[in-house]
Amino acid sequence: MGRTLEYPKGPLNTVKRAGLERGKYELGLVHSIIQTSLVLDVSFTPSPEDEFPAILPMIGAMGSFDNPSSGLDEPLDCYLHGYVSNRMNNLVRKAQSEGKPGLPVCIAANRVDGLVLALSGFHHSMNYRSACLFGYANVVTDPQEVLYGMTIITDKVVQGRWDNTRLPPTKADISSTAILRVTIKTGSGKVRNKVPGDDKEDMENEDLLNRVWTGYVPVTETLGEPVPSAYNRVKEVPGYLAKHREEYNDAITTYSEDFLQKMKN
Repeated sequence: MGRTLEYPKGPLNTVKRAGLERGKYELGLVHSIIQTSLVLDVSFTPSPEDEFPAILPMIGAMGSFDNPSSGLDEPLDCYLHGYVSNRMNNLVRKAQSEGKPGLPVCIAANRVDGLVLALSGFHHSMNYRSACLFGYANVVTDPQEVLYGMTIITDKVVQGRWDNTRLPPTKADISSTAILRVTIKTGSGKVRNKVPGDDKEDMENEDLLNRVWTGYVPVTETLGEPVPSAYNRVKEVPGYLAKHREEYNDAITTYSEDFLQKMKN
């Protein structure tokens, strides 16, 4: 059995609250949360003069241009897609021109799996999977790496989609789009996967137990039936799209059903 790679714990990435139970550092788990989240929240400091940090919702995917066959349990970069002249890209170029390793960024992803309802409002919670990556963003300039980044980002939206779009990209496509490669320095995840729980005093209060409903409400983000556009001329839903939807939904429902089985036991 191979060695499980982890992000080393440090001041930046160590989970403090319930860290021993919920903190996760395995590359495979952390990267999988990023990879299965449709939107990534990317935060950065615009400048020393700005009072507030900036956070942008972006589309991104984990990958390695140098080793494209690498799995999620191996060291990877995170590729982000954005408009060529947006503020973040301009800040990245500025950092590069100043000889810095890139623009420091934090990439966060969250998956809510369920609502946890207890007797006390103070013991209400959510089951979730979250991850944070810390690294340096740089603009990709190599044409082949730009195409690699666009491919894995598009295929993250729908697996197999890139090869089923208009190819090759036009000059306008390339000139208006920037691909950022974030070199990951560290990261961690945090996962809560527990049943409701309450204080002993409340659990012995018969009136409270008879009056307040407690339990768990599953939250599942699934893909619905594809709806054709007004100008679509392809009669049948493509096989790769149907397969992607089935596999995506199966993964979500299986995770939820496994936890529900755990509750019953």
